[in-house]
Amino acid sequence: MDTPILPSTLLLTLLLSVGLFFFIRASTKDRTETAHLVSEQDEAAFMSQLREYFRSRSYRVAAVDREQNQVTFEGNVRPSWFLAIFLTLLSATGIVCLSLVVYLLFPSFSSLILAMVLLSPLSGVFYWKKSGRLEKVLLKVETTQSEQTPSSKVTVVAHRDELTELRRTLQLKAGK
Repeated sequence: MDTPILPSTLLLTLLLSVGLFFFIRASTKDRTETAHLVSEQDEAAFMSQLREYFRSRSYRVAAVDREQNQVTFEGNVRPSWFLAIFLTLLSATGIVCLSLVVYLLFPSFSSLILAMVLLSPLSGVFYWKKSGRLEKVLLKVETTQSEQTPSSKVTVVAHRDELTELRRTLQLKAGK
């Protein structure tokens, strides 16, 4: 049964395996972004609220630059158990699919490739070791005066998930 369907299926499965490899590798990628946010509070109250927010998220003040009105927070980011297990299951599924296709083409090699499923926990270990790291958040607060109401503009450099949570929790608007 030597049809062109089986080699093309193997090629597509290998391409999907490469995609899976890069997906697992990208799970630990740094996703730091810069956001400009606006609060309707004055600078002192807003800084106090920011400090409390980051303290509740287990960050600590690492550096303060009073000349530039800039604060750097640091905190340890813990890896996600869910994502580690999900990546392990995803890689196991990918290896099983690859072994099924290899079995159709080369029946004698199928048990060897199926044994590679035992390597799938390495993807979870890879994620766990690479994603646990020290995260830095850089804040620069400026006061703006507009239409008789003081407001504060903050420039935040942080992980995109942290920016989303900060915007949601403190109900900040996007600035320019």
